[in-house]
Amino acid sequence: MYKFESISLDNREKWDNVILNSNYYDFYHTSCYHVIESKAGKAELLFATDGTDHIAIPLIFREIPNTDLFDATSVYGYCGPITNQLFENIPLELIKYFQNQTTRYFKSNKVVTVFSRLHPLIDTTRIFEDFGTVRNVNQTITIDLTKDLDTQRRKYRKTLLYDINKLRSTNYNVVKASTKNEIERFVSIYIETMKRVESKESYFFDREYFTYFIENSCFKSDILLAVKDMEIAAGAIFTEINGIMQYHLAGTSNKFIRDAPMKLILDEARLMGTQRNLNYLHLGGGVGGSDKDSLFFFKSGFSKNKFDFKVWQMLVDEEKYELLSAGVDKDTSDNFFPLYRLKN
Repeated sequence: MYKFESISLDNREKWDNVILNSNYYDFYHTSCYHVIESKAGKAELLFATDGTDHIAIPLIFREIPNTDLFDATSVYGYCGPITNQLFENIPLELIKYFQNQTTRYFKSNKVVTVFSRLHPLIDTTRIFEDFGTVRNVNQTITIDLTKDLDTQRRKYRKTLLYDINKLRSTNYNVVKASTKNEIERFVSIYIETMKRVESKESYFFDREYFTYFIENSCFKSDILLAVKDMEIAAGAIFTEINGIMQYHLAGTSNKFIRDAPMKLILDEARLMGTQRNLNYLHLGGGVGGSDKDSLFFFKSGFSKNKFDFKVWQMLVDEEKYELLSAGVDKDTSDNFFPLYRLKN
């Protein structure tokens, strides 16, 4: 029996049951992460089933300022649709039902546009055939943790191996943050890093964000710290769920920036993930969708495994979209969607 529903965070048990009964998912899909990320709007999990298989996608519905209209977007990170088996095996009838019911839901709730980042490790191409537009953004780097440690290490750039060995020989070591003071120091270093690289305001998370993130009940998270002579030099949060480890947020103290101790942290994360029998350590991509910047170059030193990062865009109400976007210079928008958000 076909069924479509919207599941809100008021029913987190049902939300997470859908996630846990899916074939491939990540922490970005969980209710816990959506609680963290839902300050911008109302989080909902759109769910369609034929009684056997299901398709679901979490979105955040935001008010469009000075209107009674809305748009939908995904959380920060890699999200998109999930299902209880490979998307290539989902019946076409269910896919069409999902598309039709989702579109109807958008229209009935005055949604003008939809934008969702898609998960590089989950092939969702079939879901979006004749359903909005999927755009390639950049590539991301992944370490295959199913390979033995020596094979993993042989994929490293030679200069990276030299740098890691040098860090180990100059009194650097990596530990898990286990005390309040260690966590506080990591948060301070993260904020210091965001200021140094002049990040957008959206990357400056408050301390409550980190506390909830670490204590959440949906997925495991660890903060790994690089320490030299009893001083914390750098740190990074790694998440773990469903065989996937994610390199989520990271920072390096200005004092130790020249040593680049994050290299040692990522090497230790790789060892930890392999020991835990995980499948992937996903490092992500470059800044702002670039495959040519220093961050992407840094990450690509750890692995040659590259995945395509894509986004899904859907124009639900073209007439209202054009009215809202009036006055925005499309030629200088650099593929920004939806255009009217450049006004705010």
